Amino acid sequence: MADGTKRTKQSAGLLLFRRTPAGPEVLLGHMGGPFWARKDAGAWSVPKGEYGDDETPWDAARREFREELGLPAPDGTPLPLGDTVQSGGKHVTVWAVEADLDPADVVPGTFTMEWPRGSGKDVEFPELDRVAWFGLDAARTAVVKAQTVFLDRLAEQV
Repeated sequence: MADGTKRTKQSAGLLLFRRTPAGPEVLLGHMGGPFWARKDAGAWSVPKGEYGDDETPWDAARREFREELGLPAPDGTPLPLGDTVQSGGKHVTVWAVEADLDPADVVPGTFTMEWPRGSGKDVEFPELDRVAWFGLDAARTAVVKAQTVFLDRLAEQV
């Protein structure tokens, strides 16, 4: 910021869920890029992304869903799941929406970074390299630790 203070990073996302005979399932994305390539536990996330003061969290959540999955954000009644703070200090706000989609239909957005570091070569990676449905117990193991609170809050509401 102009006055030298550091702005807290804010992120918003949509957690899709569907009801199955075995219980609710949630749609999570495995984070793309070389850092996450060989990790599984704790490497999955609610589709989300950062936003600034010029956008509402709800609008950002819908935009980020579209950018990360390449599909329009589903219509439906949003269930607010509140906020959490991830280990890096990022504030995350999430809504759940009941909807179904086929992970095979996902066309992930991409980002570019220098890889390998120090090589001077920019390489493009998918934002999410895999998308899958998880039961709540499996999701708790897969998702970034700070985001488990959203699974607990969803379980209370459905």
